[in-house]
Order: sequence, then structure tokens, then C-alpha cells
Amino acid sequence: MSKLIGNAIFGQSGGPTSVINASAAGVFTEALRQTGVIEKVYGAANGIVGILNEKFYDIGQEDPAELKLLKTTPSSALGSCRYKLANPEVDDTDYKRILEVFRKHNIRYFFYNGGNDSMDTCNKISKFMQKAGYDCRVMGVPKTVDNDLYGTDHCPGFASAAKYIATTCMEVYLDARVYDTGMITVIEIMGRNAGWLAASAALASYKGYGPDLIYLPEVDFDLEKMLRDVQRIYQKENKVIVAVSEGVKTREGKYIPELVGELRVDAFGHKQMGGTASVLADYLRDKIDCKVRAIEFSLMQRCAAHLASLTDVEEAFLAGQTAVRCAVDGMTDLMVGFQRPAEGPYQCEINLVPLSKVANTEKKVPR
Repeated sequence: MSKLIGNAIFGQSGGPTSVINASAAGVFTEALRQTGVIEKVYGAANGIVGILNEKFYDIGQEDPAELKLLKTTPSSALGSCRYKLANPEVDDTDYKRILEVFRKHNIRYFFYNGGNDSMDTCNKISKFMQKAGYDCRVMGVPKTVDNDLYGTDHCPGFASAAKYIATTCMEVYLDARVYDTGMITVIEIMGRNAGWLAASAALASYKGYGPDLIYLPEVDFDLEKMLRDVQRIYQKENKVIVAVSEGVKTREGKYIPELVGELRVDAFGHKQMGGTASVLADYLRDKIDCKVRAIEFSLMQRCAAHLASLTDVEEAFLAGQTAVRCAVDGMTDLMVGFQRPAEGPYQCEINLVPLSKVANTEKKVPR
């Protein structure tokens, strides 16, 4: 296959993680090496919004020492967005603008780093470029602490978040046992529809300091059953720690905060999470005569670089690096995923997944 010569652009989208910039470092490092094929490397400010607004960073002009620091810097260095592209069959205005920008700057390689919605964006853009007859190779670079992307064993960002959650659960466990008075602690963990993060709290149990109860969104949440579970453990131990995913819902399909009020929605139509632990703590406080506190791990679970997993950092870098290598080799419409053997010591291999299979598909905790 003949080489496709032109410029490359990389964007970040959705919620940041402690390792998302490691993927950026992987893309930039490899793309800058591809002299003779990739002529210029750009970073889009605030993801797809930066492309629409033609706001780029010329990565080749950046200090190499600063680019090296990306690998261990949390959050999204380029800025992120939650902008939803319309269905091109209904409104192709944004797609025409993207094509205009790509043509103007000779963008022949597009790398997008994100989760489910970002892979959907990649897929839509790739299909539109093909329909328009514009040769542009599109690769998705996975990112999500939720670990819910289809086609990959795990997602960059998840391992670091899981490490933070397990470590902090152990610390909360020890703190809760300082006094001889009764106490119930409700810990809220991220996860709208998939409970991988809440489930990772169980890792603390390997040291004997895990939560007593863990509730995942894959199972209908029963308020009265939770009360019975908490009462049973409290009567025996005088202490209870509950880990709950922010996205647990009742059998009727209501999120816990919806029991006391309405939730806002984002650009993708997703209800805004938060407040589950507080609602449950108020409920338990009315039912059980003891101190009840709510703890929301909040942003720290996704940005705590001081507890980042080294394996996670290296795999995030590898994902970005591999995306560039595959695109230069002629591949397109793929997301870089990972697979590993079912048994034996930990190993990780690249698994390329069609964007059409990943877009808007969730991988949940099996029951």
C-alpha cells in the first residue's frame, strides 16, 4: 500500500483520567518519528470542538521535555469536551465543517482519545470522510475509568482508578474503627451503567480492610434490602462500610438521587450523577440510631496521579503509539484494545476492534 502523506491531529474527549496524557504522549512521540509520512502533528484544543473552531496546537513546536512530562501528568492537557455530533443523515453541518478543516490543513490522520461516545464520534467522522471521498485514516484510542468499552479486556485509566479506590477504601476502613462508637460509612464510587469501579473496592478485602457491602448498577437496587443488610452487619460489628456505584437504580429504573429530586442531563442525554451516598446516608440515619457519614470519592478516583498504576501508564502510552503505527501502515476505522490470557502471569496484547462495534456499546460486569 502506498504511503499516505499529510498531517495528523489528536484530540481528547470526555472525562479525564490519571493516564490519558500518557496516550497523548504515545501518539505525539510516534507521530513525530514518522517523518516523510506525517509532516505536521497537531493537538486539537478541547477535542472535536477545537477542530470545528480550528483551534490547534502545533506539537512539533513544543518543548520535547514538556512532551515527555505528559506521560505522568493527570487530566487532559489539550482540554476536553462533551460535544455530541448529530446523525449525519439528519444534520451534516458539523461534518462538512470538519471536512473543510481537514482539507485546509491536509489532515490525513485523525486520532481520538475517549470512551463510548468518543468512539461513536470517530466512527461517524470516518464514515463521512469515506462517503466524501477524502482519504483520512481514523483511529480510536481508548480511555475510560468506567472500563466499559466493548472489545477490550480493560481500558486505560481503569487500573489507576481501581488502585485509588481500593487503597482509599482500606484507609477509610481503618479510620472508621478508631472509636468504639457505632458508625456507618457510605462510599459513593463512579459508574453510571457499569459497576467495574465499585467492584474494584473488593480489592481492599485482600488485606482484610474491604467494604462490608458493595452495590453495582447491574443489579436492581432495593432500598429495604440494603437496610436489612446494613442492620444485620451493624448489630454484629457496630461498624458498616457500604460501597455503592453512583449509577445504581431501583427496579422502577430510578437513580437514587431521583428519589428526592430531578437530575440534569448532559449533551449526550446522560443524567448527571452524584448524590447517591448522601441520599442513602440520610435514609440510614433515619432508620438506625448511630453516626452515618457519606463519602464521595468524586474526581480524585480519576485524577489521582500519585496512585497511578505504572502498568496503566505504560499501556496508555502503548495505545497511543500503536494507533499511529497502525494508521501509517494503512489501517483505519479501528480502536486499539487489549486482550490477555485467561490464566497465568499478567500479559497484555494488542487487540484491534472495529469502531462500528465499539460505538455506543457498553461492557458491563457479568452476572
